[in-house]
Amino acid sequence: MGIARTHDEDYETREFKTLVALAAMERRKDNGEFKGLTSHSSVVDLQDKLVCVTSGASFFGFALVNRLLLHGYFVRVLVANQEDVEKLREMEISGEMMGCKSKISVVMAKPNEIQGLMEAFDGCCGVFHTSSFADPAGLSGYSKSMAEMEGKASENVMKACARTPSVKHCVLTSSLLACIWRDDSQYELPPLVNHSCWSNESLCVDKKLWYALGKLKAEKVAWKIAEEMSLNLTTICPGLITGHEFSYRNPTATIAYLKGAQEMYANGLLAAVDVRRLAEAHVSVFEAMKTTTAFGRYICFDRIIQCEDEAEKLADEIGIPRNKISGNSSDFVFPNCFELSNKKLANLMSRTLRSCYGES
Repeated sequence: MGIARTHDEDYETREFKTLVALAAMERRKDNGEFKGLTSHSSVVDLQDKLVCVTSGASFFGFALVNRLLLHGYFVRVLVANQEDVEKLREMEISGEMMGCKSKISVVMAKPNEIQGLMEAFDGCCGVFHTSSFADPAGLSGYSKSMAEMEGKASENVMKACARTPSVKHCVLTSSLLACIWRDDSQYELPPLVNHSCWSNESLCVDKKLWYALGKLKAEKVAWKIAEEMSLNLTTICPGLITGHEFSYRNPTATIAYLKGAQEMYANGLLAAVDVRRLAEAHVSVFEAMKTTTAFGRYICFDRIIQCEDEAEKLADEIGIPRNKISGNSSDFVFPNCFELSNKKLANLMSRTLRSCYGES
């Protein structure tokens, strides 16, 4: 089994100079008051450049906020509690948040309150639903109940988007896990994985793959609402999100994603993507939606863990034993999943983002 992919010869030569300051954040010298985030009442004249990012304090959500700012967007960050506001404040103080004071605002809304979400989205031309949940206790990882929460939150966000007149486009962050967990034992040769593939819900439940189940539920209900309410939606299904300090900043999602890592690795399905490149992919797809050239689902990754050295490197980054990824066998041979012609690959890859600059 493998993931459909294309070649991007220029990809490795690109330098992603991300998180470059648009302008210095202002902070009062007397008491260090957090001024980078303005209130929801801030007036933005260019409504076609105002967007909202849910879970904006998460590892990926924060990277997306910064990338949108670099592209000249005004960003409204949606948070669910005061703790997330404090987290954003800490990021601003540390210099991680790169944006003009007038370009970023924060609003608090609960994912189970559609009216509150509509008020948060009001005036925005687009919404990025990054679907980020975390175990409050930091112990149990990602549970079955969290998978149900993920699906319900996605339903509410989509309904709020569809009912908010200003919202023209929505991009949902799903996961490659919503595509790969299928029972293909009846096939003589396992098929490649592309944008048309969906994980099997029963299989996810049987294997207790709760993170995969949550992303599957979230994306399925999003498409259902989009069809019923004529919402312009695209979804992006990334591999394991990596990047600087990702295991420290994103522990729950990282550990939850890697449930079943040995099976993914053995079948050529353990893919990863740098958080900055994923953020750029979201912006690229969103901008392409404005001209109707982007639609449907996209797979996004920039590397596949396919040998012992790569598995060891990833394990070191995450801080887990290598055998948790590649198993205990020292003579493991990676299956040659990609012996296909370039023409066939190109056909299979028409909807896949090999990198953040892949075709829309």
